[in-house]
Amino acid sequence: MSYTCQTCAKRKVKCDKASPVCSTCRRSKLECIYEAPRPRTRKRKLSGDVIEQLARYERLLRQHGLLDSDTDQSSPAGAATSSEPISLLWDEPEGTGTGKVLVSRGKSRYVNSKLWRTIGGEETDNDFEKEDYDEIGDESADGSGWPDGADPRPLSDPFPDPLTGAFLPAPHLNLLQYHPFHDEAMAMWETYVENVEPLCKLLHVPSTRCMVETVSKQPESASRPDECLLFAIYHFAVFSSTEEECVRKFGRSRDVLRPQYHGAARQALANASFLETTNFTILQSLVLLLLPSRDQYEPQTYWILTGVAIRIGRRLGVHRDGQKLGLPPFQVEMSRRLFYQLMPLDARSGQMADMGASILPEAWDVQAPLNINDDQIWPGMAELPQGQTGATDMIFCLSRACVGEFFAKGAGAGSWTFKDSGAAEQVVDQAESTVEERYIRYCDVVNPLHFLAICMARSGIAVMRLRIRLSKAMGQSATDAEAREAVQLALKILNTDAAVCSHPGLRKYRWHTASFSIWGTWDSSIVVLTTLARRSGLFSGKEADDAWDAVQALYRHHEELFQSKRALYVALGRLTLKAWEATPRSKADGCSPDPEFIATLRGINTRKRPGKEKTVCDDTQPDNTDSAMSTALTPEIGWDPALSSGSGVFGNDLGNELDLDATDWTFWDRLIQDHGLGPSKEEESSTFSSE
Repeated sequence: MSYTCQTCAKRKVKCDKASPVCSTCRRSKLECIYEAPRPRTRKRKLSGDVIEQLARYERLLRQHGLLDSDTDQSSPAGAATSSEPISLLWDEPEGTGTGKVLVSRGKSRYVNSKLWRTIGGEETDNDFEKEDYDEIGDESADGSGWPDGADPRPLSDPFPDPLTGAFLPAPHLNLLQYHPFHDEAMAMWETYVENVEPLCKLLHVPSTRCMVETVSKQPESASRPDECLLFAIYHFAVFSSTEEECVRKFGRSRDVLRPQYHGAARQALANASFLETTNFTILQSLVLLLLPSRDQYEPQTYWILTGVAIRIGRRLGVHRDGQKLGLPPFQVEMSRRLFYQLMPLDARSGQMADMGASILPEAWDVQAPLNINDDQIWPGMAELPQGQTGATDMIFCLSRACVGEFFAKGAGAGSWTFKDSGAAEQVVDQAESTVEERYIRYCDVVNPLHFLAICMARSGIAVMRLRIRLSKAMGQSATDAEAREAVQLALKILNTDAAVCSHPGLRKYRWHTASFSIWGTWDSSIVVLTTLARRSGLFSGKEADDAWDAVQALYRHHEELFQSKRALYVALGRLTLKAWEATPRSKADGCSPDPEFIATLRGINTRKRPGKEKTVCDDTQPDNTDSAMSTALTPEIGWDPALSSGSGVFGNDLGNELDLDATDWTFWDRLIQDHGLGPSKEEESSTFSSE
C-alpha cells in the first residue's frame, strides 16, 4: 500500500503498509483497516504581482515607522525573499526612519545602527543601562565599582566626559617643556612616516618634514596649529610602536610616552580652541588623534568626538570637492585625502554607538584623491598633476576607497539597494573589475603594503558577494548548496585575515591589523559558526577541521575577543561554544580534548562577578595609561597634573586603530533568538536597575 493503515496512524507507530494486514497489527492482534486519505485542498497561490505589491507596502510602512521591523515575516510578502531589496551598505545612514527610542526611568536614547538594532532588544537595552559611568551597578573585586579596580577617569579629572571642559573656562597651558629633543622628534617622525602614513596619507610628507625639522629645533617658534599636529604625530608614532621599539628608538617606555604625548596633543587642541577653528591643520590634528582611539573611548563619547571632527570638516567644506569650489590645487588634494579618512571614521563610530552614519552618501561630492606620489604636489602649485597609472604612495588608500565608495553609493548616486541578487551581482562585478584594473593589477605581492592592499580589496569584494547570499544562506529553508557557498566565501575572508595578521612584513602595521581591519571578518566568523551550530551534517570531517582552524586562527590573532566585558564578544563566544558542541573538531588537539581557545571561552562563559549573578558587558576597556598620566615623564621633565584634568578637554585615554570594517549583521537578531545568546534572566531583570 502507498499509505499507512488507520490503526497504526491512530497509535502513531510505524506501519510497513503490508496488505491485507500489516505486521504491526498482526503482532498486536488488532484490526487492520486501510482507508485512502482525503485529497489535500490546494491553497490559492498569490500572483507575483500581488506578492511584490505586499512587499512594497510593508517596506513603505516600515520606513515611515508604521510597521515594526520585527513584524512576523510569515506573510507571503515576507516569504518572497526575491522581492526584498538587497543592500550592500555597511549601515543605513541617519534619516532612513528605521531607528527606535529606548526609554526608561527618565532616560531615553535613539538607536539607529543596524548592528545594535538587529542584535535584539534585550542586548540593546542591557547596553543602554551601562552607558553612564555613574550608573554601573556591578562591583569589582576590590569594591571600587570598576573591573580590576581601574577607574578609567583619573581622580584629578573633575569632568565626567572629555568635551565638558571645552565649555568651561580652561587655562591655556604652555607646552614648551613637553616637546621632545630634536633627535627624538625626528625619530618619531620617521616612525610615523614608516608605520602610519602609508595607511592614512593625511599629510604631505615633504612639507610636513620641513616643519618638524624646524620646530623641533626651536619649539618656542611653533604656531598653535603646528603644535597640535606635532603632538598628534608624536602620539601616533608611539602608539604604532611596540614596547621594545619605544625603548630602543626613543629611550623610554611606551607606557610612559603614550599618555605623555596624548595629554599634550589634547591640551594643544584646547589651546588652539579647536571647537571654533577654521584651520585645516587643526582638523588634521584632531583626526590624527581620533584615528587610534576607537577601542579606548567609551563608544558614545567616541561617536560625539568624531561628530565634532565631522562638523568642523563641514564648516571647512571638506565634504564638497574643492576643485568645483575653485580652491588652490594643493588644498584640493589634501582636502580630498582628509575627507576619505573622515567618512569611514564616521561610519565606524556611528555603528559602535548604536547610530547610523552621519555623512549621507548624497550629501558629498568629493572625488577620490589622485593616484600620485607626494613629490608631485607642493604648496603654492598652479595646477594639479595628472593621476598616474600604476602603484604610487596612495595605492592602499585608493584601493580601499574604491571599494568603500561602492559600499556607500553602489553603482550610482543613491543606488544603495537592489531588487534582486542579479542586479546586486552586476554592481559587485563592476566594483571588482574597477579595483582590479585600476590598482590591484599593479601591486607587487612581495611588497607588504601592496599585499595588504590586495587582501583588503579582495576581501571587500568577497563580503559583498557574501551579503548578497546571507538572506538565503542563513534562512531555515536554505539548501545545503546555498549554505556551503556562503561558508566558502566566509572562510575565504577569515583566511585572508589570518594571512594578513601572520605576515611578518606587516608587523609595523599591527596597530591597524590587530582589530578586524579586513572587511567582513565579523560577518564571516558568524556565518561559519552559525552554520557549524545549525547544520552539523553539512561538513565532512576535513571540512569541519578546516573551519575550526580558521576560527582558531581568528581567536589567536585577535586576543581582544576574550575580553568578556564587551557584549559583542560575549555573544560571539557563546556562539563559538554552541558551534563546538554541535560540530566539534574531528582531529585531536594535543592531549586536551578541547583546544585552548575553547577552554578559555568556557572559563569566561561560566565566570561570575563577586556578589553579583549577572555578567557585565561593558564597552569600556580600562587601560594603565591613565593611571600613569601623573608619572609619565622622566625626572628631568615633570608632568603637569592639569594635562590629565578636564581642562585638557579630552579626559580619557586613547587607543587602537581605524578600520572600515563597519559590520552589517542583518541576521544577528535571528542568531540571538535561535541560539539563546542574549542576556540571562538575571541580566534581563537587572536592565535599567541602576540610577
